[in-house]
Amino acid sequence: MKSVYFVRHGESRWNVEDRICGVTDSPLTEKGHRQAIETGKAILAAGVRADWILSSPLKRAFATAQHISEMTGLPLREEPRLIEQAFGIWEGSSPRNSEAFFRAKQNFIDSFGGGESMFRVAQRIYNLLDELRLDEHTVILVAHNGIARFVKSYFRDMGNEEFADFGVKNGEICRFDFTP
Repeated sequence: MKSVYFVRHGESRWNVEDRICGVTDSPLTEKGHRQAIETGKAILAAGVRADWILSSPLKRAFATAQHISEMTGLPLREEPRLIEQAFGIWEGSSPRNSEAFFRAKQNFIDSFGGGESMFRVAQRIYNLLDELRLDEHTVILVAHNGIARFVKSYFRDMGNEEFADFGVKNGEICRFDFTP
């Protein structure tokens, strides 16, 4: 069975500050760098067989992917479709898990006042996953918590609340299997 692996970037400065990052380029903390190295070690220990790493171009994800590439020897390339969702008026706000933001994430057509709608993000992520499904290679995607929602929803139906509430920990590795 063909699989794709998803890794959320290591801890970023705005994660520590409990701020919504979106497309804002918040760098990794020292802990985030350590998490990325540990993730690379975990990939090796688990015997994950992948051909390459595709990463969001945002610094927090790309630095994580670089550490994983160094640990595993897998080639790395940027994939612009993996960039985090632009959250418009929510960028930089805190706390990340406010009730108002949770409700906003359930409105799939809203662009968050100059950001990017859930539908548009789903289109770019689903298109990427459709391409990967047809490709013979196995890849590791390194991206963001918001992108993890779309990846999971590609493989499994989710209700609006479950989708808005879904999250992946920094440095967490998730495996998704394409059905034949």
